[in-house]
Parts: sequence; C-alpha cells; structure tokens
Amino acid sequence: MRAMSIWTASILGLAAAAALAAPAVAACREDVVDLKTGDASARFTVEIADDMFERARGLMHRTEMPLGHGMLFLFDPPRAVAFWMKDTPLPLDMIFIDETGTVLNVIANAEPFTEDPRPSEGVALAVLEVNGGLAERYGIGKGAVVRHPAFGEAAAWPCE
Repeated sequence: MRAMSIWTASILGLAAAAALAAPAVAACREDVVDLKTGDASARFTVEIADDMFERARGLMHRTEMPLGHGMLFLFDPPRAVAFWMKDTPLPLDMIFIDETGTVLNVIANAEPFTEDPRPSEGVALAVLEVNGGLAERYGIGKGAVVRHPAFGEAAAWPCE
C-alpha cells in the first residue's frame, strides 16, 4: 500500500509540475517577454510603456527592480529611438528590438543620471530595459529573438 501511495504521489507530482510548466510554452502574455539566443533563454515580467507619458517616465526615480522584471517600451509606428538615463538611479541594459522581435543592439550598463543619448541601430518597435548586466549574463545581444504579442505575425519567434 505504501509503494502505491508513493507511486501515486509521484505521478500526481509530475502531473502538477507539467501543469505549472505549461504556461511557459503557452500563448504569449502582455506582461511577459521571452528572449533566446542559441541555447540560452531568459524571461522577464514587464511593465508596458506604450504612450508618450509612460515612455517619458520610464524607470526614472526607481532605486530597485527585481532581477526578473523590466519595462517594455512600445512604439507605434516603429522608429529610430534614443534613450537617456536622466533621473534614473539604476544601471540598466537597454535592448533595442525591431518589428520582427530581433534584437538590433544592446546598450549594457547604461550609466545612471546621464543625459547622453543611447540610440537604436535601426528602426525599433520596442526597447526592453532590465537591470544592468543581465543581457551579458543571459547572452542577449544583436540577433537574439524576443517573443511578445507586440511583434504579431511578423515575429521571428511567434507566439503560440
């Protein structure tokens, strides 16, 4: 009887783990960005900045941000953009992304409180800001692909 209970518990545990893992491969969510390059991948829970006010405010005045979080800036229509760090105390990685969800360029560890423009290397639909150093840690660079509903049907890594 005990062996049956352990076996049943194991099966139930595996089923529960599979159910919890299912959202990772399920349809995209507005508050999640997935990135992959080669065999490496990363996932961030994001706030969306998709209007002029939200984009202007960005992550200014924030003194901390959890490692698995970030802000996704969306531009409609896509355009060449430049970001600065005025009134932003956190060092950030800025990941510039084109209309297909392909990374154009990364500005690593942008210096806090500076007004130096940091531009996209092409037309960007989105910019993902995460804590400084994470792009290098996860191997995110030019050519990496991003999955999020904002990239639609043209996505190099489409939503399921």
